[in-house]
Amino acid sequence: MSRVGKQPIKIPSGVTVKLSGTILEVNGSKGTMKRDTFGRIAIAQENNEVVVSANNGENSSAYWGLYRTLLSNMVQGVSAGFSKSLEIQGTGYRAAMAGKVLNLTVGFSHPVNIEPPTGITFEVDKAGKVNISGVDKELVGQMAAKVRSVRPAEPYQGKGIRYAGEVIVTKVGKSAGKK
Repeated sequence: MSRVGKQPIKIPSGVTVKLSGTILEVNGSKGTMKRDTFGRIAIAQENNEVVVSANNGENSSAYWGLYRTLLSNMVQGVSAGFSKSLEIQGTGYRAAMAGKVLNLTVGFSHPVNIEPPTGITFEVDKAGKVNISGVDKELVGQMAAKVRSVRPAEPYQGKGIRYAGEVIVTKVGKSAGKK
């Protein structure tokens, strides 16, 4: 029995959930999301709650909690959305927007341009923070990791791109020659 899977999901007003065949579709004010369940789960809707249960198929109980969490993230995404913030630290390191494209100047001989996929928006504020927002939690996290991987914060001075609130443990530099 899945401890996560048996919990019901509250559906806010303005959000509809339907399972047609094996395609799970969630509609809300921020957009629409679809996901294929491959027939591993069954959904029962009662009032403003959705209960996910496992089918009798092979390995369906292993996917029960997973699909419950994926459905919960879809409901939250189409109603409120998701966002991640990144901080850029370092002398001369900055981010700017060129239309929808994120332009990063982070110590390379050339600027790095990152184009957002559909459903993802980049915003850059005056303090140099990059906000990545969208409906799909998985895609928002993936794009945040892609932007961070351009120049991750290095452990000696802490220069680079980091998640907001991320603590970089700094190392002590060389001490050779000092007596």
